[in-house]
Amino acid sequence: MVSSSSPGSGATVRPYRPDDEPGVRALIDADRLPGQPPCTPERLAAARHGLVPPAGWAVPARPQISVLAGAGGRPQGVIAYLSWADAHTGVICWAHAHEDPPALRALIGHVRGALGRCPLIEAFVSGPPGPLGPGGLPRAHRGATHDALLRSGFTGRCQGRYLYCALSAGLPPAEPVADVVRCDFPPGQRLIVREAAEPVAEAVVSAGPDRTATVYWIETLPDHRHRGLGHELLGQALALLAEQGATEVALVVDDPPHPGRDSQAAPRLFDSFGFTLVDRLWTYQCRHPASRGRPREAGVWQRP
Repeated sequence: MVSSSSPGSGATVRPYRPDDEPGVRALIDADRLPGQPPCTPERLAAARHGLVPPAGWAVPARPQISVLAGAGGRPQGVIAYLSWADAHTGVICWAHAHEDPPALRALIGHVRGALGRCPLIEAFVSGPPGPLGPGGLPRAHRGATHDALLRSGFTGRCQGRYLYCALSAGLPPAEPVADVVRCDFPPGQRLIVREAAEPVAEAVVSAGPDRTATVYWIETLPDHRHRGLGHELLGQALALLAEQGATEVALVVDDPPHPGRDSQAAPRLFDSFGFTLVDRLWTYQCRHPASRGRPREAGVWQRP
């Protein structure tokens, strides 16, 4: 499917081509947040051949990457999206266009047309930080993308916060409280605190070859909280990442749907280790009540 970006612009939206790679990687890196790894050819190739749907969505997806090409075919924007033939649901995974409003509207309009049969289209659904984005849309850093989605019929809500911390090379080794085992997905390590052979707290972390790292998950069972286990566990996890060469680490904290007694525990924990707020992450939906088909329920990132 090909469409014009705006009257008289001469730009068109077309399928991704192998020779688009340098321009597309530059578009992605232009929106990179602190703590995110750069978009290498290998990471882009992995995304092209296997865009990962949200956790819990088991049906096969059809990945599509479209490029807004200007004069000479040079990429001015890129958008990636998924659809499910049996679920009549679509997802915009990521979009980059140097925050140029006309280019963003052209890309989003192209996807809305391609997914016109879907009664539900989601965009920037919840997920962990990755090489091609932080999971949701960083609202302050990507204001033009936010506005383009709203102008295209999407509604949005804040679903989490992206936090960042610079790791000191001289970070002292933490007292080990957890067993460390390999984790296949996401690739990294799982740290498990046990009492009487039963796991009571765990974290999942990963260090990349470019000195960036991610904390994917940290949790303590409710009846073992308020005993300092989370602090000890995160201290060991960060020391492990520093030993592996990481100099900066990022994580996403989900906003609880029903804030309660423990809703401030995680922010206090991360603040005590020097994590700072980079941006708030938004997710979006666009519904077509008149469309046929039953939409699949929205997926959320869950622990591996």
